[in-house]
Amino acid sequence: MRKIVHRHLGKVVAGTAIAVAGTAVMIGITLPGTAGADDTGTRAGQSVPRETGDPAGGGPADGGPAGGGRAVAPGVVEEAPAEGQRGEGRDPLTDDELKRVEKIALSRQLFQSSESVDGDRGPQRLGVDLAEPEADEVGKPDAPRRADVTFYDYRDDTLVTRTVDLGTGKVVSTGTQHGVQPPFSRAEKAEAAALLIADPLGADLKADYKDATGKALTSPDQLQLSGAVYRAAPGAQPAALDRCGEHRCVRLFPKIKNGPWVDARSLVIDLSARKVARLG
Repeated sequence: MRKIVHRHLGKVVAGTAIAVAGTAVMIGITLPGTAGADDTGTRAGQSVPRETGDPAGGGPADGGPAGGGRAVAPGVVEEAPAEGQRGEGRDPLTDDELKRVEKIALSRQLFQSSESVDGDRGPQRLGVDLAEPEADEVGKPDAPRRADVTFYDYRDDTLVTRTVDLGTGKVVSTGTQHGVQPPFSRAEKAEAAALLIADPLGADLKADYKDATGKALTSPDQLQLSGAVYRAAPGAQPAALDRCGEHRCVRLFPKIKNGPWVDARSLVIDLSARKVARLG
């Protein structure tokens, strides 16, 4: 078996538990034990430029809109589904409840005014959780059952939380925050990997994948992905990453499917700006 030459970004990390643990201790970061285990869908490989004037966005020369922007087809917000199976009290949300509250939370106004990680209309869905009861509701068997639905709006880097009353089927509160960075969804990690694969700084990752598998890396679907939020620290990163924390930035921990980890921790993907940079 041909030995992988450790000449790339990755230095493909050995798949044994001992090697993974040793690497994690050396750099002070623990590699995830189970990669890619989350509950959201993926849009692997759909990397769409967001800035007006970007040649990849399509201008008049190639049939795109004037100014290099990307035409977005009108979207449709579906009506909330009929009420199905319901939980009680502090029971976990049922599948029917999860589907229903997400539909209710995504109003037409929010859908039309926001943007997802890959540039589509509508905010990026992050998660749905059973809401905590109010202080005066704790212990009451008839306390309202509510769910918090969180979205990230890439149009202006806003975390949006909408609370839905499961009994009435109405949104009872909406909160917006800036500079708050919850864990990444699977779709966000896939988009980050797509940006990295397409970027010149992804050349070493692709070379490591080729060394390990004998095949070309062309899609995030070929990797298992975990990721951690990166926040800028004064003087600790190149200027291109100075807005990380305000922007949504991720350090990926890619793993070749049925293969080893690849060390990509020196690279940061700014999903808001759709740029990749290397840490010093």
